Amino acid sequence: MNAIEVNNLTKVFGKFTAVDQVSFSVRQGEIFGFLGANGAGKSTTIRMLIAILEPTYGDALVGGYSIKKEPDMVKKNIGYMSQKFSLYNDLTVAENIRFFAGVYGLSGKKYEERKKWVLKVANLEKMENVITSSLPGGIKQRLALGTAVIHEPKIVFLDEPTSGVDPISRRNFWGLINELSDGGTTVLVTTHYLDEAEFCNDIILINAGKLIAQGNAKALKTNYIKNPILEIESERVVDSLEILEKEKWVGETSIFGNYIHVILNDSSINESNITNLLQEKHGIKVKRVEKIIPTLEDVFIHLIEKDSKKNVQ
Repeated sequence: MNAIEVNNLTKVFGKFTAVDQVSFSVRQGEIFGFLGANGAGKSTTIRMLIAILEPTYGDALVGGYSIKKEPDMVKKNIGYMSQKFSLYNDLTVAENIRFFAGVYGLSGKKYEERKKWVLKVANLEKMENVITSSLPGGIKQRLALGTAVIHEPKIVFLDEPTSGVDPISRRNFWGLINELSDGGTTVLVTTHYLDEAEFCNDIILINAGKLIAQGNAKALKTNYIKNPILEIESERVVDSLEILEKEKWVGETSIFGNYIHVILNDSSINESNITNLLQEKHGIKVKRVEKIIPTLEDVFIHLIEKDSKKNVQ
């Protein structure tokens, strides 16, 4: 049995459809990535799956329980960490742990065992009496995850848990997610950091409330962009981009830091064509042109633009 089964899940607010007939399944023990731009419908979907927002249509089974018919059982059997850390900043570390343990009915020996575990994973041993608001973001993040899974749920939902956290803390946090998965916990995580999606066993992309792609990182890179991609390093990046966009053999363009990624409509185009266009014709020095394997960000941008054009039509 899958840990999560989602069937035609839909949420309508007035005349606005936030989530539109989304269906997918999540295997037990896997890390499942849920990707989309801000406003795409990720958080609305999560809120339905944790049974705090009732769907307009459709249903989902979370741990075998229907989010429509058995919402209380869903809540008892999951862990949840929101975008904004679900901790009480004016409480101490120990008080936060005690509060969440009480919510999930932990007491006695079991509570003491789990308290020690939370303190350990959050690197807060011997710091129980520290006020939570004074903690660094990365430590607070690990404490929030620890309290979210203090009752050892089999399924945990993480809604953009690393938003606003520094890269080292993000990496450490993902180490903790992997430990949970290795222990058999199913993790569904939403993120807008494309590099984090590489850590997921399976990924879905959502745009304007609709599911537009699914697969692991390798499958997404292989199956959704068939045309060659060139990475171009040149002076005057913005001018280069504007020139390239006017060419018929250019399908899509995007800026990656100081580089330009170009999806070609014509596979015969090579380095010399780019150099002739930018350097010889327009006087823009070209430092490097290289054919590359698409990144998840390439795939994400490609699919979003493709879906947006389809919706306009």
